[in-house]
Amino acid sequence: MTLRRKSREFALQMLFEWDMTRQDPARVEKLFWKSARASESTRKFADQLFEGAVAQAATIDQLVEKLAENWRLDRLAAVDRSILRLAIFELRFGTAPPKVVIDEALELAKKFSSAESPAFLNGILDAALKSLEA
Repeated sequence: MTLRRKSREFALQMLFEWDMTRQDPARVEKLFWKSARASESTRKFADQLFEGAVAQAATIDQLVEKLAENWRLDRLAAVDRSILRLAIFELRFGTAPPKVVIDEALELAKKFSSAESPAFLNGILDAALKSLEA
């Protein structure tokens, strides 16, 4: 597993916890890193993704609600919401190619979500990418 993939997994786990508890992001990070072990570079990238996704969550959520026809954000599984926030943040502000970001998001969905999630998330992320490129 690449260090960047592990960073994305850690960021996803922190986003999920933040989504469930709405605690201060700094507190979520502090508590998370008490039990998780990672190299400094993995940790730094995970924190960057987590903090950015939380900071942009309201904007990202509006985009997801617009793109996920007939789905309210609160009806999505919490892990899927977190994957979308993470991936859309990285599509907008990250340095990885869009195809890599989407592939990584789908791998996270395969590992942490339901069997149907990758196809659903792929559709939303593809639409999000087109919307961001417009």
